[in-house]
Amino acid sequence: MIKRVGVLHTVVFLADMFRKLFNDVIPKVDSFHVVDEGILKQLTASGGVTPGIIRHIAAQSSLMAASGADLILFTCSSTSPAVDSVRPLMDVPILKIDDPMAERAVEIGRRIGVVTTAKTTLKPSVELIQRKAEEKGKSVEVTAVLEAAAFEARLKGDIDEHDRLVDSAINGLADQCDTIVLAQASMAHLAEKERGRTFPPVLAGPDICMDALKKMTG
Repeated sequence: MIKRVGVLHTVVFLADMFRKLFNDVIPKVDSFHVVDEGILKQLTASGGVTPGIIRHIAAQSSLMAASGADLILFTCSSTSPAVDSVRPLMDVPILKIDDPMAERAVEIGRRIGVVTTAKTTLKPSVELIQRKAEEKGKSVEVTAVLEAAAFEARLKGDIDEHDRLVDSAINGLADQCDTIVLAQASMAHLAEKERGRTFPPVLAGPDICMDALKKMTG
């Protein structure tokens, strides 16, 4: 039975977001949050997953398990390939934030749009969707957009510019997709905004992930 979840973040603001989500959605489940910004810096510097990054994530996973986690949640989409390598080494299950979202996207339709702002997220997010489609015996067409300027705006604290650029990317995909995936938790607030429009469904990881955790924890 899952009573305690360890959550690993690579950016600080996600810790507060997920503390609130745990309190709102599954308040009976204990959670603790670790922020390791070094992982994302390593990923950005190397352009992708390296053996050193896998060891880094394995070490953090081991520490979280030693702290009593019955399940470990990773909230950084860019770490996806590394997490896949670490999973078989752990005695506790590991959930990636995008796993439930990718499954839902594949269920909705064949033409799937992906919006990312971090270069390191683009390839892992597309590959995850394609793998989920293969597992379900489906064929999908993935169209991905990298809006790197939005990432820079977010780092500078210009949320309005970040949101404007991401919204433009969403609009650009709308006519050619059955659903659109926002591949980073930093864009999740925009999914709610799009739900009120005549639009293909816009999916974001945090809420869908928490729904999945709620089912897993009973």
